[in-house]
Amino acid sequence: MPANLPPAYFEAENRYRGAKTPTEGIAALEEMLAIMPKHKGTDKLKADLRRRISKLKSKQQGKKKSGRRDRGYSIEKEGVGQVVLIGVANVGKSALVAALTNADPHVAEFPYSTWKPTPGMMYFEDIQIQLIDTPPINKEHTEPWLLDIVRRSDMLLVVVDVQTDPVQQLEETVSFLKEHKIAPLQLSHLSQDTIGWTFLSLLVVANKNDDHLIEENFEIFKSLLEDNWPLVNVSTKTGHNFDVLKQSLFDALEIIRVYTKTPGKEPDLGTPFVLKKGSKIEDLASKIHKDFFEKLKYARVWGKNVYDGQMVQRDHILQDGDVVEIHL
Repeated sequence: MPANLPPAYFEAENRYRGAKTPTEGIAALEEMLAIMPKHKGTDKLKADLRRRISKLKSKQQGKKKSGRRDRGYSIEKEGVGQVVLIGVANVGKSALVAALTNADPHVAEFPYSTWKPTPGMMYFEDIQIQLIDTPPINKEHTEPWLLDIVRRSDMLLVVVDVQTDPVQQLEETVSFLKEHKIAPLQLSHLSQDTIGWTFLSLLVVANKNDDHLIEENFEIFKSLLEDNWPLVNVSTKTGHNFDVLKQSLFDALEIIRVYTKTPGKEPDLGTPFVLKKGSKIEDLASKIHKDFFEKLKYARVWGKNVYDGQMVQRDHILQDGDVVEIHL
């Protein structure tokens, strides 16, 4: 009986032939195995693929024991914040990054189609936030670069599939992170010694909320959670709640946008200065130019908690959307 292999199989096979590490090879082989039609004509091919996977995993473990490491990945931060998506297999992380950004990660209906990190830039009004798609978590073997990327990020998006046991998926992901001394800020009250731990802001995204019937699944998911996790339910397929997700990311990054103007002229509303929440006038002055910090006398502010053009001193706390006129 002929195998009748689909085109996607041969694409994965090309990635296998071009793999530079055991991890990349295993991911491609597992993809080939998942794509392959299930009938007698593919039995020998399946067995061969499983042997190759086993051989590569042995090689991978040998490298791990000898202290050698596969090629790592380092992604430079861009935009106003770097957000890493993490989760178990087939929850839709790649599809979410593709829908929200200019990135083009490999999206498939089967697990383990992502085997390297893929960054993309997501617009939120007049700023951009960097999203990074990552391979599914795997307790059998974890690439050191994945943990490095997570630790260096500004926050995490834990993605779960609201249609397929999202509670277990969330617990598995959080457990994986804690095993590597990475925890959500919500768990920063851990009773044990926290030296060496990394605490990150975390948002749980319940994906695949594709119609009103599945909305019930999300409500059940919420009711079953023991901890008060920050949650957003979205649909990559329909774009449901993308605006809520973007706003939630902006809020979780705890940043503000401040615009500037020169006396007698209209404000520059094109490119805001981005500062941490709680920043003062002197922080803005320092970001504009170091001389501004030293020569700053006062400022006028248009925005929240002030009347238009109110004169303020250098310790005035800024709000998102404020327009500031610096006086030296």
